Amino acid sequence: MNMLKMKDLKPSIIKDASLAASGQQKLDWVKQNMPVINMLRQEFEKSKPLADLTVACCLHLEAKTGYLLQTLKAAGARVVACASNPLSTQDDVVAALVDSGITVYAIYGETPEEYHQFLELTLDAQPDAIIDDGADMVTILHKDRREQAKSIIGGCEETTTGIFRIRSMDEDGTLLFPMMAVNDAYMKYLFDNRYGTGQSVWDGINRTTNLVVAGKYVVVAGYGWCGKGVSMRALGMGAKVIITEIDPIKANEAIMDGFQVMPMSEAAKLGDIFITVTGNINVIRKEHMLVMKDQAIMANAGHFDVEISKGDLLDLAKSTRLMRNNVEEFVLADGRKLYLLAEGRLVNLAAGDGHPAEVMDLSFSLQALSLIHVVKNRPGLGMHVYNVPEEIDEKVARLKLIAGNIKIDELTVEQEKYLSSWDHN
Repeated sequence: MNMLKMKDLKPSIIKDASLAASGQQKLDWVKQNMPVINMLRQEFEKSKPLADLTVACCLHLEAKTGYLLQTLKAAGARVVACASNPLSTQDDVVAALVDSGITVYAIYGETPEEYHQFLELTLDAQPDAIIDDGADMVTILHKDRREQAKSIIGGCEETTTGIFRIRSMDEDGTLLFPMMAVNDAYMKYLFDNRYGTGQSVWDGINRTTNLVVAGKYVVVAGYGWCGKGVSMRALGMGAKVIITEIDPIKANEAIMDGFQVMPMSEAAKLGDIFITVTGNINVIRKEHMLVMKDQAIMANAGHFDVEISKGDLLDLAKSTRLMRNNVEEFVLADGRKLYLLAEGRLVNLAAGDGHPAEVMDLSFSLQALSLIHVVKNRPGLGMHVYNVPEEIDEKVARLKLIAGNIKIDELTVEQEKYLSSWDHN
């Protein structure tokens, strides 16, 4: 371990160290529901693939993520972490992480200034490798810490939004270290984005509003894998689902899946609940708010709080108040009331517990294996974004089946020969 790094590391900044026992209970719960990463952890404890390395993580600091950090530590890494969203931190979990020897800079509800400060403190640890969620850490390294960026072995990115950002850097030729696009792995987006987001978004909305979904119009902006999951669950709860899209292929897919498709300008007049899942800015803005129903509810499930224009909402409102925890009321000049959930931040984490443990088991297993892949193969990697190797994706899939005691068929020699030949006389 680099002793200079150890000496320079700033102490953790958290809300209350006495909350550790509560956080440990949450970690114990997710651990028993994450069998794949448990199997990997047993491997890592023996092989120590991250020995003598410092890994910096900018992630949603709740129990499943906490167990990933503990798994990286078990692999030999010194782990330093900060939050990727001011409202997704669970203070008891970070207290438990600190108690287990992980350095954390995160407090639920931290100010924008504190959010940036904690990112800087995490990078002050001089990490060898990183795991990012939304690419804020990558961006700071490239904008303000370019010399430090050149010393980074590489890293992983978890989200669709973050992948957009780092692929843009790759295309511009400005990326200074290799990054693994974990979000694009089959065992991530087919399950995390669809089933994880689908369930956790509605968990956040339902526990926050305590209102019925059945019979209402739900407008989902974006029909990517996250949008598919949110829409599927809305339909299952009896909602009438409307999709808004900019992609003609995805629009046709939504139609074939049984949903109405229309522009937001039309959907805004019908919707009772609006959920943005696009990764883009100002998807719901003033022109849409002006025609919304009284008591329409808006929630965001994209990474950043930019999809619903909070500036426009404030401009239109003659008064605001907090109606319930994470439910803000905006009263317009004509008396209509619009509601914004969780400050327009990720509703599933800011107002809920995030994705189910069994789903994040897959995503975080991919994260750990992908980071180790970058570390081991750094000499052969250029300054690019790389897809997760097929063998890692398949390893996680097979471990998941083993965990469930599920067996599948294998090709016979005859079948392999048939598939590999064009001549079937």
